[in-house]
Amino acid sequence: MTLGQWFGFSAILCAIYILWQVRQALLLVFAAIVLATALNKLARWIQRFGIKRSWAVFFSISLLILGFITIFLLVVPPLFDQLQELATRVPRGLERGLQRLNLWINYLETQLPGEFWQNLFQVDLQINALIQQLQRIGNPLIGGVGAFVGNTLGGLLGFLLILVLTIMLLADPVAYRRAFIQLIPSFYRQRLNGILDQCEIALGLWVVGALIDMSVVAVCSLAGLLVLQVPLAFANAILAGLLNLIPNIGPTLSVIPPMAIALLEDPWKAGFVFILYFLIQQAESNFLMPYLMAQQVSLLPAITLLSQGFFLTFFGFLGLLLALPLTVVGQVLVQEILIRDILDHWKQ
Repeated sequence: MTLGQWFGFSAILCAIYILWQVRQALLLVFAAIVLATALNKLARWIQRFGIKRSWAVFFSISLLILGFITIFLLVVPPLFDQLQELATRVPRGLERGLQRLNLWINYLETQLPGEFWQNLFQVDLQINALIQQLQRIGNPLIGGVGAFVGNTLGGLLGFLLILVLTIMLLADPVAYRRAFIQLIPSFYRQRLNGILDQCEIALGLWVVGALIDMSVVAVCSLAGLLVLQVPLAFANAILAGLLNLIPNIGPTLSVIPPMAIALLEDPWKAGFVFILYFLIQQAESNFLMPYLMAQQVSLLPAITLLSQGFFLTFFGFLGLLLALPLTVVGQVLVQEILIRDILDHWKQ
């Protein structure tokens, strides 16, 4: 290799290292791009009614902020209070159940004495020890609320950064695209502009499919929780729809709050809530999501699952949250750049 080639190779390695070090910031920028794409689609729809671009963008951002504030007020405070109450009531309920069990054991001991009850008393002692451990665990959880809130502030700052970047991108998207394309060699700029158009279309289709999927899951969850008369049905339904953005893991997390709240009412309700969410997620993952993804973007289920594991491993929770849109964009880039522009023209 010549000196110039070594210099170019070293520059590429340095660029990769720098990009890796700032990967979390790049993820925030990509999140802003996804959000800006969704809002831009909404703004274009509003413009059809003869409204100027600036006002359409203002209405889109206002709807986004209003939606987040509404969801936060409807979901976070009541669920937080219920889960905090659950942390104190579950050990008490177990202790009360243990007392009733002791009364039954004392009664049966007078009726059916024998060695069997001696073994049962050993189980009773183990259950008592388990209850004490649960009480010791529950108290730090309740006391750790302040630490949880402190960690949430970091997420709030990240969200504010994403919101500011989204507003900037929406204000003049053409200028930012032009600035990015200028970093590419001149012979490939026109081709890259077309590829970015395809990425924007793919992201827009994914956003539409994700919104439909979230809405169906939220409505079905709301209907089922209302039938079961589980408190905070509306808040839990919204939470189920939002967590559905995280395939495989999100639906599993969404069932925990309604089951915990149902446990405070009647234990049998918790089982029915689990069955309800299981049926909804089976219908969503086997029928609704495959149909929407086939209609909107062509993503193979195995690729979707592998991408979640990859982005979770290397980029953390934010990578998991953005796994699907990253995969959608990555699929377009692989098809257009790697396959069509490189491999299809590769000559021996």
